[in-house]
Amino acid sequence: MLRRSFVPALAAAPALPALAFQPRPAGRIRITDVRLVPLKVVRDVGSIEPAWSPGTRTQFRVGGGSFVEIRTDQGLTGIGPGMAPELVPAAKEQLTGKDPFDVETHSARLRYYAAGAAYRGAAGVDIALWDLIGKACGQPLYKLWGGGKDRVPAYASMIQLSTPEERASLAQQLLAEGWTAIKLRAHYPEMRDDIRLVEGVRKAVGDRMTIMIDANQAQSSGDWQPGVLWDFERAVETARELQRLRCYWLEEPLPRYYFDRLAELNRLVEIPIAGGENNRGIHEFLTMLRQETFDILQPECMVLDGVTTVRKIGVMAEVFGRRIVPHHGGGDLGTVAHLHLIASWRHAPYLELLHDPPVGSYQHRFGIMENPPVVDRDGFVSLPQKPGLGVEIRRDLIAA
Repeated sequence: MLRRSFVPALAAAPALPALAFQPRPAGRIRITDVRLVPLKVVRDVGSIEPAWSPGTRTQFRVGGGSFVEIRTDQGLTGIGPGMAPELVPAAKEQLTGKDPFDVETHSARLRYYAAGAAYRGAAGVDIALWDLIGKACGQPLYKLWGGGKDRVPAYASMIQLSTPEERASLAQQLLAEGWTAIKLRAHYPEMRDDIRLVEGVRKAVGDRMTIMIDANQAQSSGDWQPGVLWDFERAVETARELQRLRCYWLEEPLPRYYFDRLAELNRLVEIPIAGGENNRGIHEFLTMLRQETFDILQPECMVLDGVTTVRKIGVMAEVFGRRIVPHHGGGDLGTVAHLHLIASWRHAPYLELLHDPPVGSYQHRFGIMENPPVVDRDGFVSLPQKPGLGVEIRRDLIAA
């Protein structure tokens, strides 16, 4: 309510001096081009059958694909993950002549005019805008976003199902290399085999590694997908067994939109329930939080059209007292964007890296960068200290 004394006070007050937050002068920075830059393939590494999509193969190579590049009249350039080529003209039309700092407006318009499939939509443009903003400010993104952590722990996210013996051996190898956390895929037809897998890894590494479990039951937007399908009873029984084995979380134990059933599961078990990597709307995460569906949110910037939306989900998670561990970010520049996000949040305990060596090593997809982040001997990833994302694309990979 306004105080009556406000009116005469305002009339008599002297003119206020100009404030630092006034709009930037017109023409300070203007976007001149948005383009998709193809990359050469250095070498094919091989392929892996992902546990969540039996009968298919995921190809790993060094190089290949593309990246988004945004240029300005001040000589600054922002980079982001690639996108569908047919969306580039719309992105260029929306951004050319505009100030890159108006990122909220750009994000909203890109979601409308340049919306695309997950991992192929406007996320690359949004990330390139933030990279550009960081470079204009002379700060790495995590510092620009208020982050105080200059290194974060990573977990090795497995891709294939393999065997209990091989997974136990690989876990020991990763532990010797410095990794302190691993995520296993629970995709055997019978629950007892999933539990035997986890028991084998727990016996091999003891309590020296954190173990996460991913059921991948939310890949489809419906209630069918390839491979084993869990019902509610299997989800509850598996969760209780994993709790006994001291697992850190159980991820995606039921279909994507079974919010009520997931919330009921969460009330019945003690192990944290995680999920959200395939959900495309910020309103879905608000529903998850209100219904206490998940203890740990896992938004994916390459699904949610960029980090602008994921930052908001991070605030929501903090308000509701939940942790947040973003999905893997696509494996290259999106992962680096997630690294900066995690360093800016107090309630984000881990960075996910798809890492199932030798074929599925995270270093293959990071190979497009001049100065890629690496997992050190303590299992941490140090934040790039250069402005923006803090990484650059290898010039020798840029195709003619």
